Amino acid sequence: MMLHNRVRSLCAVLAASAVFAFSSPAFSQDVTESHLKAARAAVAAIHATDPFDNILPQAAAALESQLIQKNPDMQELIGTTINEKALALASRRADLEKEAALAYAKVFSEKELTDIAAFYNSDSGKKLLDSGPAVTRDLVKAADIWQNGLARDLAQQVGETLAASAKAKAPAAPAAPADGAAPADGSAPADDTQN
Repeated sequence: MMLHNRVRSLCAVLAASAVFAFSSPAFSQDVTESHLKAARAAVAAIHATDPFDNILPQAAAALESQLIQKNPDMQELIGTTINEKALALASRRADLEKEAALAYAKVFSEKELTDIAAFYNSDSGKKLLDSGPAVTRDLVKAADIWQNGLARDLAQQVGETLAASAKAKAPAAPAAPADGAAPADGSAPADDTQN
């Protein structure tokens, strides 16, 4: 899901950027019709604008909720009016498709866009879009396990090295006296005869 979301997110960023950065008339004139057509095919093949499908329905639902809270006696009229107006605005989805195509056309050549569309319309490309999220989830799990193992082994190995270094630098402990011999500090030898 992450790969699919990343692809979609990248596309979303490019599409959103296109609205502001690439919508100038001069830019539009630099893109040939065939280049734009290839870009539209690529955008459709990778479902670049799909993440934006819910924008209008969500806006309509939020507005309906807000208006009904303020005017509960007009609930039916509000619902009908919002549905009617939202349906009329749905045709503006084409504007987003055009901006997304312009964004892709700015970054990719016509041939690259044709190749992208061909790949993502192929069985392999479709499988990548469909199965990529599951593969990415498995990869993230594997990476987490790998990361934890690396962190554990690194900590263990560094700890062992630091402990060995500290042991090597520590002053030597006094040698244990032989049986019956006086300790080096001059204290009386321990009496081992008592039970």
